[in-house]
Amino acid sequence: MDLYQIGCVVEPWVNLTTPIGRGAHRLAKQEEDDTDSDCSSSRSSNEECKRRGRPSGNPEESPDWSQTYVNKLVQHEIDANLRDYPSLDADTQQAINLKFQNLHQRVRAEGYYECHLGEYAKEVSRYALLFACFYLSLRAGWFLVSAAFLGLFWHQIMFTAHDAGHRGITHSMFTDTLVGLFIADFCCGLSMGWWKSSHNVHHLVTNHPEHDPDIQNVPLFSTCPSFIKSVHSTYYDFTFAWDAFANIAVQYQKYTYYPVMAVARFNLYALSVHHLYNAPKQKSRLTSWVRPTEVAFIACYWFWFGYLIVWRTLPTWPIRIAFVLISHLITMPLHVQITLSHWGMPTADLGVAESFPQHQLRTTMDVDCPQWLDFIHGGLQFQAVHHLFPQVPRHNLRRLQVLVREFCAETGIKYSIRGFVDGNKEVLGRLGELGKQVEMMVACQQHMARTGESGLH
Repeated sequence: MDLYQIGCVVEPWVNLTTPIGRGAHRLAKQEEDDTDSDCSSSRSSNEECKRRGRPSGNPEESPDWSQTYVNKLVQHEIDANLRDYPSLDADTQQAINLKFQNLHQRVRAEGYYECHLGEYAKEVSRYALLFACFYLSLRAGWFLVSAAFLGLFWHQIMFTAHDAGHRGITHSMFTDTLVGLFIADFCCGLSMGWWKSSHNVHHLVTNHPEHDPDIQNVPLFSTCPSFIKSVHSTYYDFTFAWDAFANIAVQYQKYTYYPVMAVARFNLYALSVHHLYNAPKQKSRLTSWVRPTEVAFIACYWFWFGYLIVWRTLPTWPIRIAFVLISHLITMPLHVQITLSHWGMPTADLGVAESFPQHQLRTTMDVDCPQWLDFIHGGLQFQAVHHLFPQVPRHNLRRLQVLVREFCAETGIKYSIRGFVDGNKEVLGRLGELGKQVEMMVACQQHMARTGESGLH
């Protein structure tokens, strides 16, 4: 990065609104249509203005009432966040930043970034035991029992892939990347490159509807009313259009959440293949080896799992189908764990004035559990702590949680933590709340179609 340095920042630094924050990423792609944010432009269509929920060029026409309704929902969440969290004025946020810098210096000085490899010896022992149970059950002909052990193996070992993806084990890019590729691609058939690409963005702009790919799940799920307006994803460079299917699916998302999480692993296969096929070629000699290695490892995965086990070892098609389903359904708690700490949290964009630590703590929730259950959650239960210090090894996060609690008490930032059951209730409550909002909007649309009035009061 030193090659690209053009100067030094003199603190205190006042954040600037980036081009992507101003929506410039859309202006360049839509220049021919000239859909500037100013809807009074002579070339802006009335339909475009209605889509954005703004007044059209024709003074006799009013904004789309449904977009006005959505804007009010978004503003309501913004107002609630402004009320519940420290002020966004420069002095307050600068004070939070300075206290966070002091905390970070303490984290470094007290050795929280040091990884105790002995803890990973315990992890590897657990993985080896689960894989041995899978293999021995398979050899004994207990095929469905074997499938369950394979699913548990995938569930547990992916926690270490997450650590390696953050360079939280050896802190060496090459070593941790290789460890992550072996686990994610060779053992589990999932692209580590895809995960790092999307997960890094998730950490930068957590729970932002336009930017965070982890919450962009329309039409199946919506955790934010902004999606009802149709949101353009800056990560996928794709517009998640709100359509009739979303109107129906989101109303019932509270009930489809667990069934979809049960089969989410199949979607990860598709995303992995899409990434390896479409991601730009790496020109740096430091990373050019990653994609060929991923392709080779994933090919090996489908050879040992798809060919040697499913095709050659399992005797009948019913057993093959059951084996694949059971092994994949067993990993459902991992997908629930991934979404648990964010889907129930605010998605309001408070702008560039908000400090990094306040944004991460506002949009992330920790999950409370006894220490002896930490291996079940794999460190993901400390998401708020992890989002503040992504490279701290997971076995140090429980100790670090004490310092983060002290930081929150000192700065007045709310620290969100729930038990696993209550955390699930929080997510389901959020999904149910959005479902009711969509249900109300659809009812008003139907009422308007019949009577000509929205019926919204």
